[in-house]
Amino acid sequence: MSARDLCRQPVWQAAELGRPIPDSPHAVSMALPRWQDVVGYEEKRPETMARLSSGYPRFVIHPLVQALSRELAREPACLPFPSRRAAEEAAAFVVRHSGEPAEVRARGGLHGVVTTEAGLADLRSFWQHTGLIVSTRQAEAFFGGSPPDPDGREVLKALRRRVAEFYDCAEDDVLLAPTGMAAHYAALRAINARSPGLPTAQLGFPYVDTFKLQEKLGFGGILLHQLAGIEAEVATLLRHRALGGCFCEIPGNPLLGSADLRKITPLLRAHATPLVADDVVATPLNVDLSGHADLIATSLTKFIAGTGDVMGGALVCNPRSPYHAELKAHALARHEELLWQGDAEVLLAQAAGFPERMRQHNRSGLLLAERLRAHPRVERVWYPKWEFSEVYEAVRRPQGGWSALITFLPRQAESRAPGIFDRLEVCKGPSLGTVFTLACPFTLLAHYTELAWAESCGLSRHLIRLSIGLEDPEDLWRRLDAALQSA
Repeated sequence: MSARDLCRQPVWQAAELGRPIPDSPHAVSMALPRWQDVVGYEEKRPETMARLSSGYPRFVIHPLVQALSRELAREPACLPFPSRRAAEEAAAFVVRHSGEPAEVRARGGLHGVVTTEAGLADLRSFWQHTGLIVSTRQAEAFFGGSPPDPDGREVLKALRRRVAEFYDCAEDDVLLAPTGMAAHYAALRAINARSPGLPTAQLGFPYVDTFKLQEKLGFGGILLHQLAGIEAEVATLLRHRALGGCFCEIPGNPLLGSADLRKITPLLRAHATPLVADDVVATPLNVDLSGHADLIATSLTKFIAGTGDVMGGALVCNPRSPYHAELKAHALARHEELLWQGDAEVLLAQAAGFPERMRQHNRSGLLLAERLRAHPRVERVWYPKWEFSEVYEAVRRPQGGWSALITFLPRQAESRAPGIFDRLEVCKGPSLGTVFTLACPFTLLAHYTELAWAESCGLSRHLIRLSIGLEDPEDLWRRLDAALQSA
């Protein structure tokens, strides 16, 4: 973690635009302290982009990774990948989508894909959507001349064992991945192999890349964004066409509702259609999806790590699934251990404290959600305790909570939301699940090029999303209230 205590001294002022959060070469967030900074970032304005030294690794190519690209190939249109297979998949994606040439070049155990300037957008799209990235620690080790540690396998084994404890499954039911999106990609590849040619469906409004993955690397994605009555839509869809599988988030991000798995799982099982669930917002401490999900794809970057300076993911093959053996076999047939051991070491250390941290996140999240809900300057609050609450309660563990992600819409949001956001004295940037609070105008950040479509699905462009950290909740509330009052 940074020497700066981000709970007490957040990165929130205009002058701090572009600072890594935390102050680490491996930070996964960066400061976008004002509403206009988010717009500048999305529009790639030179005055904004010049201030960014890093960002979320799937979206902003880190300087260490850029340097690694230059080592692999002098051409500017190059990205590194952690294995030859990943690089070959990326090259094939570029050729298929852009028609531009792409070739794989190897050095020092890493593999770069070189294409043309015209093919670079698709190369970066593959990097972003699949999450098959080279981590900053792996790039750092390359330049430091550090070979893989012989004990690295034991670290990975210990991390798999720890994750398996969270999900009450066998160690070999856990497949580690370099990112949460890579875990989703692993799930999609297993489903594609089981049911080649069949599309998948997304149940509920998704995190942006979850659906893009299905559209671009599956056999087509069908979005059922409206949670109310979604089981009837699923039943109708299944009557008219076969599906390879369905994806859902429990709860969704950012509107924090959940599809009713009590009704949907029997429908899917009747058609032998597997369900992939993402529990990254709720975490396995709060929800038990083993009675419903066939695969669980999760990010270890968020609450399980908490530090905001490491990437990782896991695909969990649910032993209670009727498709456990075949889905696991398909997943293992395509699996490579691509999580870098340096990242695994950080994740393993942080996972030890995850349960106690998460209980504190739960307490503070609920307290602040309730206060925001009662605030006279807040139009609406989204939080799992109230969004399709019976549905969430059906999978909530007996001692589980409602996590720490809150989305709210200020009153007179069009005129007031930017000012409220600018005055929030908390860290402001992408990602969630950190021990320090993070805020962002989520719809702008995730859907800037498709705002009208996002609003047609119920996401106001003026939403503010909060990932509540481990600050003193009373102190944090004073800061939130001050921003609301000042607008």
